[in-house]
Amino acid sequence: MESRWPEVLWIVRHGQSAGNVASDAAHAAGAPEISIAERDVDVPLSPLGEEQAAALGRWFASMPADERPTVVLSSTYARARRTAELIREAGGLAGRDLEIDADERLREKEFGVLDRLTRHGVEARFPEQAEFRRLLGKFYHRPPGGESWCDVILRLRSALDTLSLHYRGQRVLIVCHQVVVLCLRYLLECMTEEEILAIDAEAEVANCSVTSYEFNRELGRNGKMELRLFNFVAPLEEAGAPVTRRPDEAVAAR
Repeated sequence: MESRWPEVLWIVRHGQSAGNVASDAAHAAGAPEISIAERDVDVPLSPLGEEQAAALGRWFASMPADERPTVVLSSTYARARRTAELIREAGGLAGRDLEIDADERLREKEFGVLDRLTRHGVEARFPEQAEFRRLLGKFYHRPPGGESWCDVILRLRSALDTLSLHYRGQRVLIVCHQVVVLCLRYLLECMTEEEILAIDAEAEVANCSVTSYEFNRELGRNGKMELRLFNFVAPLEEAGAPVTRRPDEAVAAR
């Protein structure tokens, strides 16, 4: 029976962004807002983020040519697209002219009225939302104008359908965001809310970390994608690129 899944799937969080750096500064200062000039979709990589992405690209490039990604799907956000481009420039794909396909379903979780607010800012300006989140939990809490984790999962179900329809048997690289990485794990491994939130609580998904799956025909009735790596940062450590883990979103919104 032919697999409906890719042969290999790599899911990569983008490199450190200018927003991650601004978030670090805001939290260190106890400020209510994260100071960023751009729209979230336009926030670029930091210089360190570019270094991380290039290091990851060299790791992919060290693989035999017939083991590198043959398909690249990226969030439409600038920091994810640039990460994918730097991986390609380092020779990390099956071909240097391989097209990077942008997919808005892989975009960052939208934060609505809580966008750019730190935990202190959310509690001061939207105390009712802080309470709703406490009562509902991050999986179901949807801030006004924003998304819950469930909302992200709903659009990712559609993205996985596209993956199985168009990219079966391919070696697929997805470049996206922290919550998207976790929500894809939730879907691919048929997890419960409690299971994925327990994984989230263990550690932040690092910038340019690798989560990977391989199709295993022996699992289940029709075969399944089997987890091989999660939050794998050895490519950065081996290249001497610092590992960073700041979330993209306000802590209170996570």
